[in-house]
Amino acid sequence: MEERGAEALSGHEDGSKETRVSAHGSHVPSSEVLEAIENVILDVLKSLAKKKAPVLTLANRSDWRNIEFKDSVGLQMIPHSSTKQIRSDCPATAPKFAMMLKILSMIYKMVQSNSYATKRDIYYSDKLLFGSQRVVDNLINEISCMLQIPRRSLHILSTTRGFVAGNLSYTEEDGTKVNCTCGATAVTVPSNVQGIKKKDATFQRLLDDEFCIKLAPCIMITGRGIPDLNTRLLVRKLWDTFQIPIFTLMDADPHGVEIMCIYKYGSVSMSFEAHQLTVPCIKWLGLLPSDIKRLNIRKDVLIPFTKQDQNKLASLQKRPYIACQPVWKKEVCPNLLFPISYSPQDKSYHPQSCSFLLL
Repeated sequence: MEERGAEALSGHEDGSKETRVSAHGSHVPSSEVLEAIENVILDVLKSLAKKKAPVLTLANRSDWRNIEFKDSVGLQMIPHSSTKQIRSDCPATAPKFAMMLKILSMIYKMVQSNSYATKRDIYYSDKLLFGSQRVVDNLINEISCMLQIPRRSLHILSTTRGFVAGNLSYTEEDGTKVNCTCGATAVTVPSNVQGIKKKDATFQRLLDDEFCIKLAPCIMITGRGIPDLNTRLLVRKLWDTFQIPIFTLMDADPHGVEIMCIYKYGSVSMSFEAHQLTVPCIKWLGLLPSDIKRLNIRKDVLIPFTKQDQNKLASLQKRPYIACQPVWKKEVCPNLLFPISYSPQDKSYHPQSCSFLLL
């Protein structure tokens, strides 16, 4: 459906919203977290008692065959997804088995003592074992999916890249009150607690132009690229609490489109938490690839496509949320995007300032 009042494209035509209570609720009691971990360890001990090699069974989170798309939810993992085994007696998977038990042990102690650790803390607790931060990040997601418990209930925090500004105030778990009233600076997205901007440069420019004062009441959020979990949780929290219109402003290139789709429909790797992270009501404000021609953007400021851009575009065209929406499909067609892209902080954007958003 095409909606060009604020030049916004919405892929959620009927505005419907599905409510579902799942294992991935906003909070899981500590007793349930401890019990889930104990059950995993009990299975390990039973295998050892039978003189069998213990295994951990995990869902294949990166397999598209385990994913289904629903316009009202986004990308979600199917109930009976295919699995993989992390065996303790296999040289290829034994290190991962050991690392997962190590992290499970740390989580258990933190939940018992009501203490918290960041993903970085976990990595530095045994750098030699884990090898890299990326390995730790992936293992934590695997454990969250295996236990069917959201990461925030595992007492694991992550450093956020996102910022928020505008007509919003909130109270953190420790009682700290934060006021995000729009000014020249923004507040870091909280780890424990609607417009969306893709890049920090564009976000700061809109702050300098007093955009959220001129359009008050307004809230601006940036994930500064691919949004982290905290930023996505905040956007979802705002939608659940206030039911306010939410728009995205992204680069007119395949990577900008993909970031917008992550906010709206989620990602394959985090599909097991879709009901807590996705915001299907989001509308695509721009920059639309078709806007480049419509606004007569000068060719000398357009950025040539790279091979990576071409591959990303080809991948996007196969996504279920693009294929089922004719207007979106038209916007990501090669004729519009190839061989150029455009970012809203480019110099040719400045003369129009925030007036572009008011057209």
